[in-house]
Amino acid sequence: MSAFITIPDYDARIHREILDALVRQDEAIIEVLEDQSIALMRSYLNNRYDCDRIFSETGNDRNSLILMMALDITVYNIFCVHNPQKISQTTKDRYDRAVAWLKEVNAGRATIDGAPLLPPDTLAANSPWLTTGNRKRTNHY
Repeated sequence: MSAFITIPDYDARIHREILDALVRQDEAIIEVLEDQSIALMRSYLNNRYDCDRIFSETGNDRNSLILMMALDITVYNIFCVHNPQKISQTTKDRYDRAVAWLKEVNAGRATIDGAPLLPPDTLAANSPWLTTGNRKRTNHY
């Protein structure tokens, strides 16, 4: 179970009564979906950011942007468990925005202010750019 997202965090996205009705008051379902959402986020963020530090933070130490995106993904997945045909357009749009943002971060076109980066040597190894020169040529006349 991840301590990154807590049940009170959902109050900003969905009413508690609706959340309880969707998961039938079984918090184990929420924990599984939170872990899946965080795993999805890790797959996009792990080439530049220290995901172990990011997702181990609790309380006010959490990055609010990452938390917002994690909640959007998790709420979408909660609605998919209940009835995927009746998901509101806002929930779909927020999920699509979160995944698009993750793709932008992964591609290096967006950054996360305040998120811990990986060490420089690991960043260099994960870089999509390979800088080399041609092998030295020896010309004989």
